[in-house]
Amino acid sequence: MSTNKTYAVFGLGRYGKAVAEELVNHGAEVLAVDIDQDNVNNAIETIPLCKCADITEPEVIKRLGISNIDVVIVSMASNLEASVMAVTLCKEAGVSTVIAKCGNEMHQKILRRVGADKVIIPEKESGTRLARNLLSPVFSEMIELSNEVSMVEIDVKDEWVGKTLIELSLRKKYTINVVAIRSDNKISTTVDPTLPLKKGMQLIVIANTMKLKKLK
Repeated sequence: MSTNKTYAVFGLGRYGKAVAEELVNHGAEVLAVDIDQDNVNNAIETIPLCKCADITEPEVIKRLGISNIDVVIVSMASNLEASVMAVTLCKEAGVSTVIAKCGNEMHQKILRRVGADKVIIPEKESGTRLARNLLSPVFSEMIELSNEVSMVEIDVKDEWVGKTLIELSLRKKYTINVVAIRSDNKISTTVDPTLPLKKGMQLIVIANTMKLKKLK
């Protein structure tokens, strides 16, 4: 699996390194940046494009070409001030998606307020899981129930619109079990297999994680 999106990871601690490595392993183009040269040296074997720089400086953001990056992951939970500056500068540079790691719910509120599109509390979401979600644009969210089974929210594809679950035969084709349907921000766990699907609906399904890749 590969992706056409470009990524930057700020902060190469355990979490940031895990995110960057998972993205690289799946063929993504990743720029990894850390202010500590030792962290850069430790990561460069598995993350080819590593830079030692202070991403709280506007000129550094400009020099690194961050405005051309699709997704930036700010992984510096221990330094709220640096995280706030990085998020702010990235949004000012025009980055469409900025994801920030934080230490607690108060920091989460602050980072959202300065423009972070998503804020992660590491205890609730691993770096590997975040990378897998980023690499699976078909899915709104992926929750790993085990090493083999995941629950995901799938947007109804254009070619599915107007068809029923019986007609689509998703269980037979992809080994997918539809457990709920989201429509107009309301979730119904009473799934009618004869209901024609509409554009904008999402299917909440449980399936084998590897077989879900077929949907791409």
